[in-house]
Amino acid sequence: MGARTPQTMEFGHLSAYGYRGKTSMTTQYIFSFQQGDGKNKALLGGKGANLCEMTQIGLNVPPGFVISTEACLDYLQHHRLPDGLMNDVRHHMQEIERTTGKTFGGKSQPLLVSVRSGSAISMPGMMDTILNLGLNRETLQDLIEATGDPRFGFDAYRRFIQLFGKVALGIPDEKFDAHFEEVKRQAGIKADVALDADHLKEISELFLQVVREETGRPFPEDVYEQLELAIKAVFDSWMGRRAVDYRREFRVTEKMANGTAANIVTMVFGNMGNDCATGVGFTRNPGTGANEMYGEYLVNAQGEDVVAGIRTPKPVHELAKEMPDLYRQLSELRNKLEQHYREAQDFEYTIERGVLYCLQTRNAKMNAAAMVRTSVEMVKEGLISKERALLRINPELLEQLLHPQLDPHNKIPPLAQGLPASPGAACGKCVFDADTAAMMGKAGEAVILLREETKPEDIHGFFAAQGILTSRGGKTSHAAVVARGMGKACVAGAEDIRVDVRSRRAQVGEVLIHEGDIITIDGGTGLIYLGEIPTVAPTVSEELQTLLGWADEYAELKVHANADTPEGAKKALAYGAAGIGLCRTERMFNAKERLPLVIDMILAEDPESRAAALEKLFPIQREDFVKLFTAMAPFPVTVRLLDPPMHEFLPSEHQLEDEIQALKKYETMIKGQRVTLETLSGHLTTLPAPFDLLNEEVISKAIAKKELMLKKVRDLYEVNPMLGHRGVRLGMSYPEIYKMQIRSVLEAAALCAQQGLKIAPEIMVPQVITAEELKRVKEYVAEVRQETETRYGLTLDFKFGTMIETVRACTRAGQLAELAEFFSFGTNDLTQATFSFSREDAENKFLPLYNEVGLLEDNPFEVLDVKGVGQLMKMTAEFGRHTRPGLKIGICGEQGGHPQSIRFCHHIKLDYVSCSAPRIPIARLAAAHAKLLEHEFFNHS
Repeated sequence: MGARTPQTMEFGHLSAYGYRGKTSMTTQYIFSFQQGDGKNKALLGGKGANLCEMTQIGLNVPPGFVISTEACLDYLQHHRLPDGLMNDVRHHMQEIERTTGKTFGGKSQPLLVSVRSGSAISMPGMMDTILNLGLNRETLQDLIEATGDPRFGFDAYRRFIQLFGKVALGIPDEKFDAHFEEVKRQAGIKADVALDADHLKEISELFLQVVREETGRPFPEDVYEQLELAIKAVFDSWMGRRAVDYRREFRVTEKMANGTAANIVTMVFGNMGNDCATGVGFTRNPGTGANEMYGEYLVNAQGEDVVAGIRTPKPVHELAKEMPDLYRQLSELRNKLEQHYREAQDFEYTIERGVLYCLQTRNAKMNAAAMVRTSVEMVKEGLISKERALLRINPELLEQLLHPQLDPHNKIPPLAQGLPASPGAACGKCVFDADTAAMMGKAGEAVILLREETKPEDIHGFFAAQGILTSRGGKTSHAAVVARGMGKACVAGAEDIRVDVRSRRAQVGEVLIHEGDIITIDGGTGLIYLGEIPTVAPTVSEELQTLLGWADEYAELKVHANADTPEGAKKALAYGAAGIGLCRTERMFNAKERLPLVIDMILAEDPESRAAALEKLFPIQREDFVKLFTAMAPFPVTVRLLDPPMHEFLPSEHQLEDEIQALKKYETMIKGQRVTLETLSGHLTTLPAPFDLLNEEVISKAIAKKELMLKKVRDLYEVNPMLGHRGVRLGMSYPEIYKMQIRSVLEAAALCAQQGLKIAPEIMVPQVITAEELKRVKEYVAEVRQETETRYGLTLDFKFGTMIETVRACTRAGQLAELAEFFSFGTNDLTQATFSFSREDAENKFLPLYNEVGLLEDNPFEVLDVKGVGQLMKMTAEFGRHTRPGLKIGICGEQGGHPQSIRFCHHIKLDYVSCSAPRIPIARLAAAHAKLLEHEFFNHS
């Protein structure tokens, strides 16, 4: 937001994120786990709703209650907690005391709680949580007496002071970490678990000193003061930098999630001894989708140890050896969660002295491959329907499957190996902090973020990085979970890598990795390479083919491809295209061996000379269409007649001036003397060819041609080529060009028909503004058709239509439909015409600002502008079909591959969308979503 930072916009710009406070004195803000509606995630947040639902279906959840998102919104608007809220909190705390037999702030069996955030949309690690709340000097001694374990007591206390100090009091972690590391250094201890009670007591005292120094006040001893500050801190975290960045990056709108709930949950402890543990589990493998329990745990630890990655945990199957009965219970919990929610779950649990508690569940964040596999397998298992299988996958997620993968035959030895935490290959410059990653990423550089372990504060670096690599942590650490959610490659726990952030380097054995060195990571194998590793094109898996087949069953929109070559057509077919919606003939002209012929045609001074040049191009273009129609048979192929201005095929004015100057310099040198080629090459950057005929006559002719070309470039110069002499206007000025192209299409169709191929060619006229233009081109088509059918002795079957890419074409759609059998919206140009700005200038200058400050919600060149361009499209379709009821209508602009745009195209009853080949799977799934969710679209439109 310009120079503003998330901190400076914390409360002054709440309206930008849709805050609406509530002031009603009768509003119920607090819901016990026994009372809350587990389906109402908007009110209770995902975490709170699931805690309520798990409690109500009989799972062993620690007692607690939820303070709703509405209380958060009220707090953010008025900068104070709602009146009476803390009185209600006290009442619910007393209920927990009665349930547990413990006392909050009491002398015997002290009750400790966690205060956890949770919005309607899962945002892992983006908001704040405080554990062990309720500890002070007095309750600490009571806890030690109750447990008989001083080490446990001081461990819980030092954790609480640091977490509370950071979250509620705003003290940086580093202030605490420096003391923590110094105590370990002096004791000669590396692992936290090796610290004894005296060490932890010393650390606790040092932490209390940090609080006094940083805040000017002692650490709060009153447990209700602690609780109130913690609730406020959790609510404030909704507007924290990482949460704001996350919502902006993933386009989390007010309708999707508005505010965070605060969940007050009785603490259970996984760090009370070797019969205790804590872990994170998945009901299915989030990396592959395999139907197996997946996860990690730590014995004698708290949950933050697993998630933060400060210790490398054990794979969950080892729990079967250490605690077989608990492993059996965990397996039962896994099955109950998936059967109830009918969705793969990510759950957290704690084992306290042999008792298993479920602390949280949520829909598991998986990469695209895992989501596709689980969708298909859960349908086959009878767990979900095909409709749900399709709707559970965001179409944009499929883009992950279409990225290149590391070449499996690569022979380069890996530098190190970690845990494969999030599949995919990534390559980039190594950087050691999130700020540098963000800066370099914004500058367009590919980076890999390498850290000892990542923290939620690193989220802006995640957005910018191609992949994440950590030397500590496991597959369920913060880095792994967030990377999987983003679809980014991640390797965690690469313990052979020693990271030294201060010197901006890392070391593996004798090998040093400096910041800026290129590294490659493979999140599927955990392998790490120095340098760039070759990649191979992705393949469409059997599960994805199955899923997209189901999508085609539901979709009404067909998905075509923008493709110009037989190779492009074959690629489109592999992705499931049902035709080619846009073949740009100018792409065929740009081939190296054809461009000289095109230039000769442009330089021709009369129709006869131009026709002679076109006659040389004709057989080449006809063969192009034969191959294209053959590759796509029996699907339709829409061929757009020549569209760009002529000058785009010629060198630039500056280039031609330089070449003429060089040739004249050579002409001067060669007169009256023999000059060798070697001599010339030292003076000229451009030499005429062939080199064995270098003489005055050749050079003179070369200069004359270049000068003619320069004159033509200057004659063709246009102030605004987008609105100039292009498209059908070329066909009006140079009918011989369009006639050659039409003849190429029709003769190619005739040759294919002679071979028995069933094809469906379509001729499309670009940039039309009046029916008279379309009528003139249709006369060309009729003339060429008659000649072709007579020559080949057959009747041709094809369609004739136009692109709709000018506003006037939209308003005259009824008249155009008298001549056209199909319309195809060229939304790239139609968007430029509607907004009155060119894409290149807008995107390079002011459009990012418009999107950032909310003047425009989306980039209209990426997401269809339904309020402007969309209304023109809707009007055009209605006018056109009023004239010709069977009019075929599609879209071939870039927005044709965007899911939100596809939903609108379905809404106005287009027949197809056309997009680039790699986006075809995305478009096919989005077309199914458009049909399955059409009632929701109508309700919100």
